[in-house]
Amino acid sequence: MVDLVALAVFILLFALVTVLGFTASRWRAGDLNLLHEWGLGGRRFGPIVPWFLLGGDLYTAYTFIAVPALVFGSGAIGFFALPYTVIVYPFVFVVMPRLWSVAHRHGYITGADFVRGRYASPTLALMVALTGILATMPYIALQLVGIEVVLAGMGIVGDLPLIIAFAILAAYTYFSGLRAPAMIALVKDTLIYVTIIAAVIVIPAHLGGFSHVFSAVPPQKLLLSPGQYTAYATLAFGSALALFMYPHSITGVLSANSRQVIQRNAALLPAYSFILGLLALFGFMAVAAGVKPVPPYGAQWAVPGLFLAMFPSWFVGFAFAAIAIGALVPASIMSIAAANLFTRNVYREYFRVNLTDRQESSVAKLASLVVKIGALAFIIFLPTQYAINLQLLGGVWIIEILPAVVIGLYTRWFHPWALLLGWAVGMVVGTAMAISQNYSSVYPLHVAGGTFAGYAALYALIANLIVAAVATVVLRALAVRPGKDETDKLDYVGALRATPST
Repeated sequence: MVDLVALAVFILLFALVTVLGFTASRWRAGDLNLLHEWGLGGRRFGPIVPWFLLGGDLYTAYTFIAVPALVFGSGAIGFFALPYTVIVYPFVFVVMPRLWSVAHRHGYITGADFVRGRYASPTLALMVALTGILATMPYIALQLVGIEVVLAGMGIVGDLPLIIAFAILAAYTYFSGLRAPAMIALVKDTLIYVTIIAAVIVIPAHLGGFSHVFSAVPPQKLLLSPGQYTAYATLAFGSALALFMYPHSITGVLSANSRQVIQRNAALLPAYSFILGLLALFGFMAVAAGVKPVPPYGAQWAVPGLFLAMFPSWFVGFAFAAIAIGALVPASIMSIAAANLFTRNVYREYFRVNLTDRQESSVAKLASLVVKIGALAFIIFLPTQYAINLQLLGGVWIIEILPAVVIGLYTRWFHPWALLLGWAVGMVVGTAMAISQNYSSVYPLHVAGGTFAGYAALYALIANLIVAAVATVVLRALAVRPGKDETDKLDYVGALRATPST
């Protein structure tokens, strides 16, 4: 049965962000026929917008749904998301300003652009670009899962509402570029903060306090078992290394107008970790509230079921709108980032070398539409669990570009052909590990008579680095020339500001 009150509130808020999305093209006005204007907002965001933009593309609807679902179904292991967000921000503070500086100096728009210039290797850059697109597609699809679940919570089933929502997303992304999710992120974060704070106050009061919430959870779910220690630690560390390798994360970083903006926001973004901790607790609250998994959503029903049980219809509509808008912002940024990669590092490199600026921007806009259609196809034509399984592989895949991108920001010791070989080994090893565990991201590694269950992405990265290091020594011994580096040492520490803050 359709909840008309909840649906009315949902539609009202959705309409608000739609208007914002289309009007964003005139915000911080620039020539959207230039790719850096359309795909990076002209590199002029600062000092506040990148905080919302990075929060918008890192804390997604699937975070709102999946983290509580993991805690709801598996218990304490789901809290690995907290230490990994604590680890990642010092990484951002130290590493990402270097990427921003060299990208600004040379006009790089993607991580693959940097790899192309650093190693003079279009093949390595192509693999970085294709890995980014591959890892991003199911990630976008999972934003749709978040929307699908909340629509079902209001009694709306079928693919048509989902298609309409993403058609609207596609339209304002096409016309406004990165400015649209940047503007909407301000509204999205406000809605999410209000929703979470209200829920943390109201739900425990309904359930008799946090003591009753925790007492309702089976003891084995409250604490990690000894066998989960390495899985928890490697999931946290590996996820932290992988997170800012995703194209949408790099896009958010490169949209800032200075190195200081990136560092300032890295220092402030842990506020989102506090919110993430509260979100994780929703899983335990759902257990205490007696929420039952609903086919075909399973544990992903934890948060929608909890809100339906605890709040009046008008607030359910408000909360579900927050989740849906929390899907649109990252999905938009992800599609833009994937389009940037395709345009700069695939189409321009291998199909149309002499693209004009206007043609380049047009190709990127069309590519962003294709990416969204592909993500939509994941949900419509495949069972939801396939998209989820592929997204688990996303972290395994995207971390394999870390040696080329991150280590490349500090040293060019690795030979580009060695990095390519290491990447290939890491991709094969990580994918094989995940498939052998039925697409679980935790792999039981057997070493010296012991078994260490850990994040497959981290194990694959270690294999990647070992192969790349050995191959580099061999190639250098054979005097295989690595190609000319187009960057200079000063490129990584200079250019404190791109344009005046606006």
